[in-house]
Amino acid sequence: MKALITAGGKGTRLRPLTHTQNKHLLPIANKPILYYALEKVAAAGITDVGIVTNREGTEVKEALGDGSKWGLKITYIPQQDPLGLAHVVKISQDFIGDEPFVFYLGDNMVVGGLEKFIRVFEASKTNCHLTLARVKDPERFGVPELKNNRIVAIEEKPSSPKSEFAVSGIYIYDKTIFEAVNHIKPSDRGELEISDAHQYLLDHNYQISYSEITGWWKDTGKPEDILEANRLILEHTKSSIAGTFDRESSVTGEVVLEEGAKIINSVVRGPVVVGRNTIIENSFLGPFTSIGEECLIKKSEVEFSIILNRCEINDVRVRIENSLLGHGARVVKATVRPKTHRFMVGDQSLIEMR
Repeated sequence: MKALITAGGKGTRLRPLTHTQNKHLLPIANKPILYYALEKVAAAGITDVGIVTNREGTEVKEALGDGSKWGLKITYIPQQDPLGLAHVVKISQDFIGDEPFVFYLGDNMVVGGLEKFIRVFEASKTNCHLTLARVKDPERFGVPELKNNRIVAIEEKPSSPKSEFAVSGIYIYDKTIFEAVNHIKPSDRGELEISDAHQYLLDHNYQISYSEITGWWKDTGKPEDILEANRLILEHTKSSIAGTFDRESSVTGEVVLEEGAKIINSVVRGPVVVGRNTIIENSFLGPFTSIGEECLIKKSEVEFSIILNRCEINDVRVRIENSLLGHGARVVKATVRPKTHRFMVGDQSLIEMR
């Protein structure tokens, strides 16, 4: 069995962070989202992996290399234009050949491994196995219609969903999926929809089985999803102290201090991850916070946030919560008069003040 992982797309709902970085490389608990997908594929015993990327840029290839870090062999498949998930499958036919494969959306996060889904697919001898997750907003996703524990129809982003389930970002196929993606037509938005490919299989009497994801699943397409995924990962983090903290500091809960990190006269309440060579001084770090490498947090309070590498938060008198700071961002107290707020803000940024 092979694996096919998406690592393209524009990440428009995560701008401005994705103006300068591929969304699949944004960190969750200080580790790129895409790494979690590769770890799950490797744990399932799959070694031959195709990564579908944007035609421009090489940052995904630079981040993953040849895959040997995970015991994988990676083949990169450029997608010339973002024409839908079924198009991703279509252009990967030469790589997949006639083998069954796992199709994994690289910006999705799921608890547990892939093995149980693969076992069900193999035991059921179906042509397609889908994973379903109960969600509050199924209209954002492909939605299955279920009757007598069978999928009878699938609709992409319906205005009136026929169930509370979303088809989540893990699919398992045999070679019949290529018949489907080569016969469907683009949707009104000009894409080859994976839901239309699934409906094609149903219409042509191919068999689709499914499993419900009983833990948590996150499509990290929006900032709030990134923060929630960070929280869920940190909930399972175990303490690891490679950095240092002084006697004046209080460090409780599950805390990861990477090499060179320093906690000085501060309160840290885990779960928290602090990156290499970051300094936390005279500050408070609250639960579910990830701080990247080479940051400075001084005389400030941060909670339930993700702070990327080389950021500075200095002398901020109101606690920062529910926030995402991109690489090299600075939030500091003004040192000159007049006392005003001064901003240098990129496209599609958000600032909330009180």
